[in-house]
Amino acid sequence: MANVLTMLFNGISEGSLIFLMASGLSVILGLMGVTNFAHGTLFLWGAYVFQWIYNSTQIWALAIFGAITVGFLMGLFFEKVFITRVYGNMSAQIMITLGLQIVFTELVRVFWGAQQITVNRPPFLQGVSQFGGVTIVHYRLFLIVVGVAVAIIGNLVLNRTRVGMVIRAGVQNSEMVDALGININRYFTLIFAVGAALAGLGGALFAPLNGPLTSTIGSSNQLLAFIVVLIGGMGSFMGSALGSLFLGIMVAVIGWVLPDISLVAPVLLMALVLIFRPKGLFGLAVKK
Repeated sequence: MANVLTMLFNGISEGSLIFLMASGLSVILGLMGVTNFAHGTLFLWGAYVFQWIYNSTQIWALAIFGAITVGFLMGLFFEKVFITRVYGNMSAQIMITLGLQIVFTELVRVFWGAQQITVNRPPFLQGVSQFGGVTIVHYRLFLIVVGVAVAIIGNLVLNRTRVGMVIRAGVQNSEMVDALGININRYFTLIFAVGAALAGLGGALFAPLNGPLTSTIGSSNQLLAFIVVLIGGMGSFMGSALGSLFLGIMVAVIGWVLPDISLVAPVLLMALVLIFRPKGLFGLAVKK
């Protein structure tokens, strides 16, 4: 029983990490309608900027702040220079964002090289505790806390604040919002940048969890984020949170019971959900 509970705990922590990336993509894809295949490179840059700052300064908070800031600034750059020109044009969005993914992944290799880079956990998050026979890794517990906090804050912002109200109204009828004197494009730029910052945060927290970094982590984690968004329902923060939780636990269980199919399990889960719930578990957050 203790082994099962430990496995579930690890699955929940993995789900929390997936959510940090999927939450931003959920808003960008589900609310703004932008098919952003460059989201993985934001995750990648967050991880590498974090390790660069942390390995240089040993100041964990500064490294986290740097990763979030880089993600935010890259999101602003992507949206203002590229994305704003192709709203409503999915084919162009796919081509442009795929190009950005390739270019900025190669830039990571230029700046930091193609070799693996080791990232250590901060001292205050190292260590393991035993609780009722369950092995609790302190860093994984921290990931769960951060994931829950982001889910609560994001849900409140989107559903209980003026910013969230304007964004949802702008998705439904941008002309009406503009007629009220509200520059909806500024809100869209902001929400895109915040989604990018969440991807940067996810990359920063991923770095100390999974050991050596490689330039392939962006594309692999981006696939998981897309799966979570489709499972939970596009634009639904809580849908993405529960979808990430479900996916993390499922992968942990299958990796323990049937490790040979653990790599394809997320895709199979997505297929089953879409067969019976084409709009995801929670449906679309905003009807367009």
